Amino acid sequence: MAAFLRAGSGVLSQFQGVVSKSARLQSLEGLVLKRCVALGTSEHTLAVRQQIQDTRKKGLEAGGPKRIESQHKKGKLTARERVNLLCDEGTFVEYDAFAEHDCAEFGMEKQKFPGDSVITGRMKINGRVCFVFSQDFTVFGGSLSLAHARKICKVMDQAMLVGAPLIGLNDSGGARIQEGVASLAGYASIFQRNVMASGVIPQISLIMGPCAGGAVYSPALTDFTFMVKDTSYLFITGPDVVKAVTNEDVTQEQLGGAKTHTSMSGVAHGAFDNDIEALLGVRELINYLPLSNREPAPLRKCDDPWDRDAPGLDTVIPLESTSAYNMMDVITGVIDEGDFYEIQGNYAKNIIVGFGRMNGRTVGIVANQPRIAAGCLDIDASVKGARFVRFCDAFNIPIITFEDVPGFLPGTNQEYNGIIRHGAKLIFAYAEATVPKITVITRKAYGGAYCVMNSKHMRGDINYAWPTAEVAVMGAKGAVSIIFRGQDIAAKEQEYIELFANPFPAAVRGYVDDILEPRETRRRLCQDLETLASKKQSNPWKKHANMPL
Repeated sequence: MAAFLRAGSGVLSQFQGVVSKSARLQSLEGLVLKRCVALGTSEHTLAVRQQIQDTRKKGLEAGGPKRIESQHKKGKLTARERVNLLCDEGTFVEYDAFAEHDCAEFGMEKQKFPGDSVITGRMKINGRVCFVFSQDFTVFGGSLSLAHARKICKVMDQAMLVGAPLIGLNDSGGARIQEGVASLAGYASIFQRNVMASGVIPQISLIMGPCAGGAVYSPALTDFTFMVKDTSYLFITGPDVVKAVTNEDVTQEQLGGAKTHTSMSGVAHGAFDNDIEALLGVRELINYLPLSNREPAPLRKCDDPWDRDAPGLDTVIPLESTSAYNMMDVITGVIDEGDFYEIQGNYAKNIIVGFGRMNGRTVGIVANQPRIAAGCLDIDASVKGARFVRFCDAFNIPIITFEDVPGFLPGTNQEYNGIIRHGAKLIFAYAEATVPKITVITRKAYGGAYCVMNSKHMRGDINYAWPTAEVAVMGAKGAVSIIFRGQDIAAKEQEYIELFANPFPAAVRGYVDDILEPRETRRRLCQDLETLASKKQSNPWKKHANMPL
């Protein structure tokens, strides 16, 4: 029995040894496997990192050296060069650099570029956050794909979310035909966001190349549209289609160039000689604007004394009431350092609109220009003024109006084209505005045009007249010829002038708050703006008004 037990114990020990060796082997194999997996993971990580770097590099190369060279030969910067010039150095943060289109038709699956045909992201301009998209003409001609549109929509949404301006640098051949309706859906999504952002954040469009077809409506929905001379075009249909449909021979420049849209159609608010000037011009404009409708008008340090006299204004108005003068002399004599950023300077020149500063505070300026059509309001001037007033009101920018207007421009052309409807737009804009509104009547304020130009009766906060002001239904000669028809009107005309060709009839009724010496204008306006900075006014609740469009 004892022998049997000793034999069994030996077998058990031998078995345990085998098991122990097997466990050690498994442990060793597991360790080797883990080391192999770790080695594979490291290699994979390195490979992914390399792929990321390669993709980023490919994205920076855009459409390749040849296409970039072609862009430069046209006198145009690339999309990325534009972004880098627009922003403060080192502040651009790109979004969706790895995005690609998903179109598989017509061999498009073999043609993919990181970021597709648009660069999007955020940046700072003079230390203030802005969002930007820049279409890349070197990639598929800057055409809009669904991926392209989604990138733009993303930065538009973010801009509204944080309350920051959106700047669009447009250089595109239009919709990407290979994607069909998906591309059109992309445009519609952008349009919707343009409308939702209107009055919420400033939207600025810079046309730096072709912009045709449906693509033109996004810039048209933004607050300001600027073009680059000789290299940018805006039109619904190109010259070839125009020729086929109407048999008109017209060049791209004549049909939709910068001169056409800044001086004839009014679609563009300004034009620059080249890309660099355009981008620097937009940087300057941003300095005048609040980041969103939740912020007050920007205020910066001013070295121009707020209480200085402007003696040059005492002689700016000619002694002869029918003589012209340059209203720009009045504007630059009043605002800080004479620095005026004019909007639509080549369109509807009988009215001046733009931004200036008073004691460092941004203000919107609206002024009649007696040098052009005697300062009469016509269709184009009314629309130009109304749109600017509404922008200022939307973004809390006080409005100063310099008035010298003999009335609305008469004639069949104006009547047939709807001067009544278009003139009502300017009335509507002033009447609904709740920002501080100050008016200075420099000379003529006749008829309905007196009412329109921010009169006291349309909630003008403070209204002034210079000693040269004339507030009346019409000029003396026309009034006397009606009142004393058939009589000797020579003597009566002088009588009418003595009665009405001065500011007293308005002053005694409280329609102007004071009669100012011109040299005192800056000081009084600065004081008034400081007082009105806390103004709070609202309109009756409504879903929206029915403006005479």
